[in-house]
Amino acid sequence: MAGQLGIGALLVLAAVLFARWQDFSGTHLGSPTHAAMAGAALAAWTGWVVVAAWPRRPAVPPRDAGAILVVHASQTGFAIELAERTAALLRDGGAEVDLRQVSTLTAGDLVSARRALFIASTTGEGDAPDIATGFQREVMRAGADLHALRYAVLALGDRDYDDFCAFGRDLDRWLRTHGAIPWFDRVDVDNGDEGALRHWQHQVAQAIGAADQADWSRPAYQPWRLHERALLNEGSVGGPCFHVALVPEDDAHLAWHAGDVVEIGPRRARGHDERLPHREYSIASVPADGALHLVVRQQRHADGTLGSGSGWLTALAQPGDTIDLRVRRNPGFHAPADDRPVLLVGNGTGIAGLRALLKTRLARGHHRNWLLFGERHAQADRLHVDELEHWHGAGMLERLDLVWSRESPGPRYVQDRLRTASETVRRFVAEGASIYVCGSLAGMAPGVDTALREILGDSAIEQLAAAGRYRRDVY
Repeated sequence: MAGQLGIGALLVLAAVLFARWQDFSGTHLGSPTHAAMAGAALAAWTGWVVVAAWPRRPAVPPRDAGAILVVHASQTGFAIELAERTAALLRDGGAEVDLRQVSTLTAGDLVSARRALFIASTTGEGDAPDIATGFQREVMRAGADLHALRYAVLALGDRDYDDFCAFGRDLDRWLRTHGAIPWFDRVDVDNGDEGALRHWQHQVAQAIGAADQADWSRPAYQPWRLHERALLNEGSVGGPCFHVALVPEDDAHLAWHAGDVVEIGPRRARGHDERLPHREYSIASVPADGALHLVVRQQRHADGTLGSGSGWLTALAQPGDTIDLRVRRNPGFHAPADDRPVLLVGNGTGIAGLRALLKTRLARGHHRNWLLFGERHAQADRLHVDELEHWHGAGMLERLDLVWSRESPGPRYVQDRLRTASETVRRFVAEGASIYVCGSLAGMAPGVDTALREILGDSAIEQLAAAGRYRRDVY
């Protein structure tokens, strides 16, 4: 309204000046040419004043308009947890937040966004999380004009691997290449390093002009007790593998979902208070079991010393000793809520995560379960196999394929068994099956992925992953 009044006043002034010019030109300007030139100059001046004063819409929205995108790409749930903390920090600072899983993100979302924070895990040998493969294919390969976007990346990884934080770094590079402007520098996090996480928290708060908040710290461990431990593979040529049962001091902590991950805070020896870096394990039980079960293979270094995590759980800690742990949500490996078929594939200690999924399915009355499990020897390496055979015999496990790599004839590995059962795999998937893979990253996981791609095709596998029907917990 103020702009319109100002323009009206300028037009009135122009009209008065024009009338005075007519009087003046008739008396003082010596020729028609001079009069025309003066009139043209007055008209040009009037037009310039009106155009300059006319209110305009901005060509693009201001950079700080709209919700801040907070995007997580997670394999085991840690990136989700950090994304939720980041979103809470932003909301506490007065910002509007759009919290998204990377698989739901389109190029259009990024083009229209003005601010975005990415929390990106790396899995395997520098790979993107399974949930991000569709984003890589459909968005990162296609490209987008992101000149209006300010962004930052929190890259999660482990320096023990050569391709440290590879996906987070690739994402950062892609965003820059397509014109996005770094809001602040990428923050790389080594194995949950608290200093790096504090730096991210500070940078986010600074970016939105919020007051610094109390430092984030790793959620507190809860005291549990080692209840029992039993060797599962006596006589095996492989490393000793143990069933470990832990019970909480407070039964209220018997709360998790199949597929969740437990973080253990190991110690050097009984009675020593020094904590070592945490270790993560797939949970092999459900809360109804009254204890948290693990399947742990004892590791030894080249010099014969025990691995810190496995050594603590399988040898150093004694029944009754306190075990520091916390359960972390891992929704990317939870069982489907409905009764669709599931295809479960794993080897070695991967039976832990698959066992918990099966227990959840059976408790719900969902019996369309097909398990392919591989180990070395049929006699010595029967990791919970008696229980599996019981479920199969009772009709609760539709199909059970056990594959022994040191025995012949027949397929030696689970990926080989998949190939020989390719028609059944295709039928299961056509009937809506979800695929779960749990176990070793080296050998088994890539072998199974290759076999499934041969059977179903690359496009189908990527569609299954994007739909949450191809899930992996590999290490």
